[in-house]
Amino acid sequence: MNIIAKKNWYFALSLLVIIPGTLSLILFGFKPSIDFSGGSRFTFSNVKNADVQGIQQEFVNKKVKVETISTAGTTLLMRTVPVEQAVHNTILSDIHKKLPGVREDEFATVGPTIGKETTTNALMGVGLASLLIVLYIAWSFRGVRKPANSFQFGVTAIVALLHDALVLLGIFSILGHFFNVEIDSLFVTAVLTVIGFSVHDTIVVFDRVRENLRKMPLNSFGEVVNASIIQTLGRSLNTSLTVILVLFALLLFGGDSTKWFVVALLVGIISGTYSSIFNAAPLLVLWNELSSRPRNKK
Repeated sequence: MNIIAKKNWYFALSLLVIIPGTLSLILFGFKPSIDFSGGSRFTFSNVKNADVQGIQQEFVNKKVKVETISTAGTTLLMRTVPVEQAVHNTILSDIHKKLPGVREDEFATVGPTIGKETTTNALMGVGLASLLIVLYIAWSFRGVRKPANSFQFGVTAIVALLHDALVLLGIFSILGHFFNVEIDSLFVTAVLTVIGFSVHDTIVVFDRVRENLRKMPLNSFGEVVNASIIQTLGRSLNTSLTVILVLFALLLFGGDSTKWFVVALLVGIISGTYSSIFNAAPLLVLWNELSSRPRNKK
């Protein structure tokens, strides 16, 4: 099995997945939840189709702007501008008087200032995690034998990390635009988890490359990397498969509150497993091939 010989096909497959998501990010961006944009979220249950207009009218009567409204069975989800507790109590009391069967399951409010702070902290968290990963890999692989060097290991690991992040962000941008899927603080947690898992898988392969560079001094760099991938392939797939099975169980039985968090983890872990095997290590070989080409002298 020669993975390195077909590396360009694997790179092309990655681009086919990344490009639509990247275009969606540029054109549509994300659909942020109140965690980032600020606002109030209401969840009502036992809502009949005839009740929806009556509930919405109560918000209109209190001059509360409703930004989004959706139903799922007998559950009604509403997102509005920030609502103070006193106004919320009045709206809820009026709804109970006119529609006694309707029950409020959730009410949450986030101010616009807190939403901006959450966004800033999320970006800082992702940036800091990426920086620490680069520094760690550069230090861990500082003694690697030539023709590779620690800088190449660090850069290719970050490229694989960016691959996984772009796949995840792009898919959720598409889901947000076409299916109204919002990103919240749990999504940031999922992104950070995926980054850590992706780098973990990549380091396993890279560590075997480092070992084989000492054990296989007469082989070409491509042969060493390909042998390293094959040797770690079973471990990587088995580790990822156990996590994926648990996530599928959570997706089936975990409920709506964690549904999209689990979906984000599934997308990220599948992408991370793919990139560690078919992108990160082959990129090392591609870099080595490009750097070893003779330069034309003028």
